[in-house]
Amino acid sequence: MADQMEARELMRAAYENRYTWDKNFPGYTADVTFKRGQQTNTGKVRVNPNLSVEVLDVADEQVKQEILGQLQEIAIHRVRRSFDETHGKNTFSLGKTDETGAVEILVGGKSEGDRYKVRNNEVCMVHRHIHGVVVTINTFSSHDTGEGYLSHRYDSIYHDPKTGEQKAPQSDFEDNYQKVGDYFILTQRIICSGEEDEETTDFSFSNIKLLQPAVVS
Repeated sequence: MADQMEARELMRAAYENRYTWDKNFPGYTADVTFKRGQQTNTGKVRVNPNLSVEVLDVADEQVKQEILGQLQEIAIHRVRRSFDETHGKNTFSLGKTDETGAVEILVGGKSEGDRYKVRNNEVCMVHRHIHGVVVTINTFSSHDTGEGYLSHRYDSIYHDPKTGEQKAPQSDFEDNYQKVGDYFILTQRIICSGEEDEETTDFSFSNIKLLQPAVVS
């Protein structure tokens, strides 16, 4: 697939418009509350300056792993990498423009088969091959931080890349953030999943405190 400069620059602009943490990010601690149905668990979390994460004082191991998984996913998306680091081995070409004005961008090269949609300088659809499955994420609203955008409401669904078979029920997400010091930190993620027996999981983070940078003598 030939690289089209217009498609590459459209993708670059949206990519660089994402909100990420800078190299001075100090990390933070927070209290966490996990709710699902009648179940409630509490504990503490720590996100380190290198974006490794820890979950403390959560007795239920499965819940602990779920909280850990969400924090790791959040941290991965806050990593600041240049467009060329992430997409340097990909090519981009323009696809169709849908009724909302979102422009489809088709990917070739290293990530051939992936595709995105860009609208208003934001990536509003991601269709990627990851770890043997295809994940499709549609974003419906976003937070404008003034320093880049953060997804607010979105959904995700997984399919088998060969058969197209749906691998799990669709999940619907809502993320909310608070500015703590110079950084926007997730305060709540609500996930609704399932179809007939819809299940809601609420991860809430409070008492958020930035870590103090180590003093170098």
